[in-house]
Amino acid sequence: MIDIIKTQDLHFSYSTPDGASPVVLDGVDLNIEKGSFVAVLGHNGSGKSTLAKHLNAILLPSGGKVYVNGVDTADEAKLLDIRRTVGMVFQNPDNQIVANVVEEDVAFAPENLGVPPEEIRRRVDDALKAVGMYEFREHAPHLLSGGQKQRIAIAGVIAMQPECIVLDEPTAMLDPIGRSDVMRTIKQLNREKGVTVVIITHHMDEAAQADRLVVMAKGKVVADGNPKEVFQDVEGLKAIGLTVPDTTELMYQLNQCGLDAPLDALSDEECAQALMKLLNP
Repeated sequence: MIDIIKTQDLHFSYSTPDGASPVVLDGVDLNIEKGSFVAVLGHNGSGKSTLAKHLNAILLPSGGKVYVNGVDTADEAKLLDIRRTVGMVFQNPDNQIVANVVEEDVAFAPENLGVPPEEIRRRVDDALKAVGMYEFREHAPHLLSGGQKQRIAIAGVIAMQPECIVLDEPTAMLDPIGRSDVMRTIKQLNREKGVTVVIITHHMDEAAQADRLVVMAKGKVVADGNPKEVFQDVEGLKAIGLTVPDTTELMYQLNQCGLDAPLDALSDEECAQALMKLLNP
């Protein structure tokens, strides 16, 4: 597979008024393949959101390199190409919505990229259909629910036609229904459109839906693999302040009681089947 994003020994420190430079990213090496669905998990202060901002050059490394399709993000001449390739969706959709009508908001980025009007019309319609918001195209964004606003923010990025979308805690401000809608939209984009997805999250159930899970702590990658594999290290994750999905925790507690419960029973269905086998050996 071809890598769309690659970080090499990535370091980053924020400057503070007192002259201190606390290390936020400490030697991150990461390869993200085109078409993949990757979740980056970590507690507050782990560096995951800072990493996200490096993936389309919002931040530049203090040390090391970040490459997007082989292009160094520190190359100012390539900045527009980098941001066309990697789109960002942030935690608060209100920070990304700039127009008073949904379809005008989605058209904003393509217009700024110089896309012809006929092409903008097609992109806006396609993007709104992709996130299930086409029927709201003439609505005022501020009257929509939080989940609907976030889907509009995602549509605005889709209209730029990026190869990769990085979502930084996109469901943090949403209720369970909004979270479910956004996650369903994200998965559809990945599986049906082939868009590379990187989601930054602290929700275990969201991380479990990805194809690959990267766990960060103290600015370093401490685990990287299939969610089923990563979540089996229950004690290791708890040691860095993280929990595990409820299904994994249940299997872990049953193991602690002497039962042979599979820790890779990650989904509700797999967990139910495992419990049935334990109850009916």
